[in-house]
Amino acid sequence: MTAESLPVPGDKDHLAEIHLQIGSRLARQEHRYTSGRRQLVEVMAQAGQPMTLPDIVAADPNLAQSSAYRNLDVLVRSGVIRRINTGSDHAHFELAEPLLRHHHHMICIRCGSIEDIHLDSKVELMVDKSLSDIASQNGFTPIHHSLDLHGHCVDC
Repeated sequence: MTAESLPVPGDKDHLAEIHLQIGSRLARQEHRYTSGRRQLVEVMAQAGQPMTLPDIVAADPNLAQSSAYRNLDVLVRSGVIRRINTGSDHAHFELAEPLLRHHHHMICIRCGSIEDIHLDSKVELMVDKSLSDIASQNGFTPIHHSLDLHGHCVDC
């Protein structure tokens, strides 16, 4: 199932599909999908936006910061969670693609806030082609891309 065919984010079918995909991915890498990891994924899926570790722990008081950090590390290394470095004190984390629809970010360099942005499909195809051409010219084999726009948010 691709991200485009996933059920609507926030509904229980979407969450069930996410758990199924993550459980399979972790099992292939010989990791267990523990209740702590499952709980962490649920917090992030329900938030629907990148979160810092303090945000994650605040969203669910049953998550201990130390175990949440260890679980995030395993989930990042397994390709289930994506770490976004903003240059602020805390990295942000979100579910990785293809668990989410392909998107990019606007990152405020002053406050560290992150806003998801989705490019028009024609623009996305143009970006893909341009990046593929550049990669090909340099003997590089691309797997995927992510673009982050850094600047100042409306509040800063």
